[in-house]
Amino acid sequence: MLHFISAYHRRLTWTYFGLFIAIGMTGGLLGPALPHLAAASGSSMSQIAVLFTARAVGNMSGAIVTGLLMDRFNGHRVLLMMGVLAVAGLALAPLSPLLVLLTLLFMLLGFAEVSLNAGGNTLLLWLHRDAAGPNVSALHFCFSFGNMLTPLIMIAALSLTGQFHLTFWIVALSVAAMLWPLSRFASPTMPTVDPDPATLAALKHRDPLLLGLFMLLFSIYVGIEITFAGWVTAYGALSGLTTEQAALLATLFWLALSAGRLLAIPLLRVCSPWQVLASCLALGLGASAGLHFNWLPLSLGALLFGLSASAFFPTLFALCNQAIVMRGRTTGAIFTAAGSGALIIPSLTGPLLDIAGARAFPMLLAALWLLIALGLCMLAFRLHQLTARQGL
Repeated sequence: MLHFISAYHRRLTWTYFGLFIAIGMTGGLLGPALPHLAAASGSSMSQIAVLFTARAVGNMSGAIVTGLLMDRFNGHRVLLMMGVLAVAGLALAPLSPLLVLLTLLFMLLGFAEVSLNAGGNTLLLWLHRDAAGPNVSALHFCFSFGNMLTPLIMIAALSLTGQFHLTFWIVALSVAAMLWPLSRFASPTMPTVDPDPATLAALKHRDPLLLGLFMLLFSIYVGIEITFAGWVTAYGALSGLTTEQAALLATLFWLALSAGRLLAIPLLRVCSPWQVLASCLALGLGASAGLHFNWLPLSLGALLFGLSASAFFPTLFALCNQAIVMRGRTTGAIFTAAGSGALIIPSLTGPLLDIAGARAFPMLLAALWLLIALGLCMLAFRLHQLTARQGL
C-alpha cells in the first residue's frame, strides 16, 4: 500500500510508525489511569480532573516551542530530547503521592507528547513531500493503534500485579525503545521552494488567512473528536443504556476511527483530499442526524461517527502540505489550534447536557460538522483566489 523511493525512506518511515505507536500509548494513558491516580494521590474525581487541563496546557505550549525548534535545529535531536522528557515523566508519574506534583508531571507529559507528535508529523512531510498523504494517514493509524493498546496493557498490569504502575513503565520503555533507532538516521530537512517561474505551478502559498482557515478547521475537528470520545459514554447513559453498554460506545468509536485511518491509506491514492474530506463530512452529518432522530442504534452511530472522523485529520494535514509551506512553526501553529479545540469545545458539552439533556448531544455534533462545512467552503474559495492571482 505504501511506496518508498529509497531504502532510507522506507526504514525511517517505519521508525516513525513505531514511534507513533508509543506516542499513542502515552496519549491513551490518562483516561484508564485516572481512578488509580486519584486513589494514589488522595484526590477526588473532581480534583483529579485538573490533569486534563494540565495536559492540554502542556500540549499547546509544546506545539509552539517545538515548531520553533524544528526550524532551527536538527529535527531528530529535537525528537530525542522530547522523548527523554516523556520517558522521565512516565517513570515518575505513578510514584507521585501529591496532586500538585502529578499536575506538573502531566503538564510535562503533555508538552513532550505533542512535541513528538507535531515534530514527527513535520519530519514525515519533509521526508515524503508532496507524496506524503498515504504515509500521514498510516502515521495517524499508528497513533490510534497505540491509543487502543493502553487500556489492554492496563488490564494486563492490574491482573498480574494488582497495581497500575507497570502500565506507565511499559509505555516509558516503548518510547525509550524507539529513541535509539531514530538516532541512527539523518534527519529530513525542510524542502526549499524553487523560485524559477517555470515551476510557478508548484509554488505553495504563504498566506496568513489560508493558514488561519486551516487552523480553524483543525481546531473544530479535534474538538469534535475529543467531545465525542469523552462524552459519548455519558450520552449513552443519559439515553438509557447500562453502564457497560455506554462504556462500549467509546471503544467502538476508537475502533472505527483506527480502521478508517487504515482504509484511508489506499483511498488517498485514488481520491483527491477534497473528495475524502467531503465524504467524512457527509458521513458525520448522517451519523449525527441518525442519532438525533433515533434512526440508528447507538452502537452503530458510534461506529459510523468514528469512521467519519477517521480520515479527516490526516487528509486535511496532507492538503495543508500541498497548499502551504510546512515549516516547523506552521505545524506548531496547527497543533496549537488543535489543542485549543480539545480544550474549549468538550468543556462546553457538560453544561449543554445539563441544560438541554441527551438530545442536545447529536445536535451539537451536527452543528460542529456544519461549521466544518462552512470552513471547507471558505478554504476552497481562498485557494481559488490565490491560484487566480498566480495566473494559473
